[in-house]
Amino acid sequence: MTKRILLGLLLAAGLGPALAENSTRVPGYTIHHNAVPTSTLTPEVARSHGIQRSPSRGLLNVTVIRDAPGGPGAAATAQVQATSRNLQGQVREIAMREVREGQAIYYLGEFPVEHAETLRFDVKVRPQGADATYAVELSQDFYTR
Repeated sequence: MTKRILLGLLLAAGLGPALAENSTRVPGYTIHHNAVPTSTLTPEVARSHGIQRSPSRGLLNVTVIRDAPGGPGAAATAQVQATSRNLQGQVREIAMREVREGQAIYYLGEFPVEHAETLRFDVKVRPQGADATYAVELSQDFYTR
């Protein structure tokens, strides 16, 4: 079930094949990140995570994978903080919550979106036990109609 729900989040967002393009490599870790309208999630995935499906709501998904030589790596716990900024400069804090399913660990945050809005996300990630906090930036256009 673990991999199925995470895969459901990624595939519902249309990001399965493009996952590598939505990641940031930092020393010892790969941080996967994406932002999607919650309406793209399947009802099952949204319900299982308590997410409101709506074209006017977005979901930020962040996963931290600790690198492993010769292997796929393992999910890592982290402190994750996020803000969004629209083109008018309005900044919103995004409350991130940790979700654990078996070996998978990911961080989800919901936020409101307007039609034809471009949001820039600033995400700060500090893996547990790491000496550094890493900054990740991404941008996403949202269309609610």
